[in-house]
Amino acid sequence: MSIERNDSSIQVMGKNYPGKFASEERIFGHIHPGDRIFIGTGCGEPQYLVQAMIRHIQSNPKAFVDTELLQIWNLGVNSYAEERYKDNFRFNSFFIGSTARDAVNTGLADYTPIFLSTVPRLFNEKRIPLDIALIQTSLPDAHGYLSLGISVDIVKSAVDNAEIIIAQVNGEMPRVHGDTFVHISDIDFIVPHDEQLLEYIPVVSDEIAERIGRHVARIIQDGDTIQVGYGSIPNAILEHLKEKKHLGVHTELFTDGIMELMKSGAIDNSLKELNRDKTVAAFCMGKKETYEFIHDNPSIEFRPVSYTNNPLTIARNRHVTAINSALEIDLTGQATAESLGKYFFSGIGGQADFMRGAILSEGGKTILAIQSTAENDTISRIVPYLQEGAGVTLTRGDLHYVVTEYGIAYLHGKNIRERAMDLIAIAHPRFRSWLIEEAKKLHLIYKDQAFIPGEAGVYPEEIEAHRTTKTGLVLLMRPVRITDEQLLKDFFYDLSSDCMYHRFITTRNSMPHEQLQKFVVIDYTREMVILAIVEDDNREMIVGMAQYFIDEKTHTAEVAFVVRDDHQSRGIGLELLRYITLLAKRNGLHGFTAEVLMDNRPMLLLFEKMGFIVERRAEAGVYELKMSFREG
Repeated sequence: MSIERNDSSIQVMGKNYPGKFASEERIFGHIHPGDRIFIGTGCGEPQYLVQAMIRHIQSNPKAFVDTELLQIWNLGVNSYAEERYKDNFRFNSFFIGSTARDAVNTGLADYTPIFLSTVPRLFNEKRIPLDIALIQTSLPDAHGYLSLGISVDIVKSAVDNAEIIIAQVNGEMPRVHGDTFVHISDIDFIVPHDEQLLEYIPVVSDEIAERIGRHVARIIQDGDTIQVGYGSIPNAILEHLKEKKHLGVHTELFTDGIMELMKSGAIDNSLKELNRDKTVAAFCMGKKETYEFIHDNPSIEFRPVSYTNNPLTIARNRHVTAINSALEIDLTGQATAESLGKYFFSGIGGQADFMRGAILSEGGKTILAIQSTAENDTISRIVPYLQEGAGVTLTRGDLHYVVTEYGIAYLHGKNIRERAMDLIAIAHPRFRSWLIEEAKKLHLIYKDQAFIPGEAGVYPEEIEAHRTTKTGLVLLMRPVRITDEQLLKDFFYDLSSDCMYHRFITTRNSMPHEQLQKFVVIDYTREMVILAIVEDDNREMIVGMAQYFIDEKTHTAEVAFVVRDDHQSRGIGLELLRYITLLAKRNGLHGFTAEVLMDNRPMLLLFEKMGFIVERRAEAGVYELKMSFREG
């Protein structure tokens, strides 16, 4: 349903409030030297008003002198920061977009770093007093209320605090529910002008964004309340959430992807604690179809950022999942979304608000989704330490998950060594050896940390699989990762002495780092370690392990496996053997060899169940087995 037109309402306004209609010359004549002028946000920017203001400056070059323009985000209707306007006004942005980036870094414009949630307080407390507010609204309803439409964010506070409010009333602006309404009596001047709203069409998701999207979708659970930013990676994430159920939304930005998920039914907000059944946002940047969708839609409410971005408000919902991105992250978990070294790039924005709100939320989690490289794979976004001058947008305590196209790193509760290894594991393979060496120099990881460079050491994600045992236990079967050292350590120390003896055919009372490395740092082209994992709320517990070592001369592999004592007789061993046999056959192997204690009847029975052609040779209480795979 398209946005309804009601041109007669303008005539009614003109009749009832004649003083609010004036020539542009008279309206902009109220701007004085030194004034602070606020301009609406992003796609809600009042294009015609801005152009009219520029025309007024060109006609009256002395009218605007030393004025200050304030805005969150400029999409480039006019570049206020051009040097030709330097005597007329100074642009001050709370977030740096592409049109202001060079100007800020060359000193022609200003950037105010601040949590987006606290900007309204600057206006309310008159720390930044506003003289003029240029805004855009919908047509008035029968009661004289105009909606701020797709841009409420800090605009509502600007309206509440500016001395003079100039509104472009646009029939294309949707009427949006929530705290979006301004009565016509509170507007000083009205400029009726219909025009298409600005649209924000992000870059189409590429293969890398799709891979990141798939990883993030694994973390998000049915019933989570989500916040997602903008761009190709967030789009890909939302695209992979269509099969989820009862998702909620509490965000600052409403996007095309959120609209699609609402239409599909994946988002219904039915399990939210706060604003149940409502999608809550502060502003919208998208296409016309999205603007029409939010028009007069009672399932959507827009509110100021002082509400949407307040961490304490966010935390009132359970299971909040905040998903954001960054320019760079170091091996300790510090991330910057603001600057590349000393070069200001964007801003704090709202991501820190949402990340901290999610941490405070019961069952909440934070996700940093980031492409592993920049500049055509020539620069790693995962670095030993942030560049000098970089702003730390997210601290080491703000992140639960970091996701790249190469996998998922869980940092929460991890020490620095574990964090560094987890992040190196999801870096681009081209940079992993460098990161290992730099981490050693910085004493972040073990000095003797082993590493397999090149493709042989790249985690083979494609062979991950889920299996269900005969007793109904669901297992994740996956290859071992270089980051699994602690997980395997816990597994080995949970095994009984008897179980350890049957696995290693020797008494082993310890499993130090030096030994554990042999299990987790492997050449996947020559050996394989498969873990049988029970997952619980994104936590992993190893309940079994199988491994083989390839003998290239015979095209066979030596195989061994072990199952935790408290999980034996549940079918785990059989599933492990079946799966590792499948992988061995895929690799063209002809069979297995194994050494098994003669009294290890469960192991022998498993091999028999597989139907292998088995040759046995007994020696000193041990069977040396040769097992050939049957054809087909």
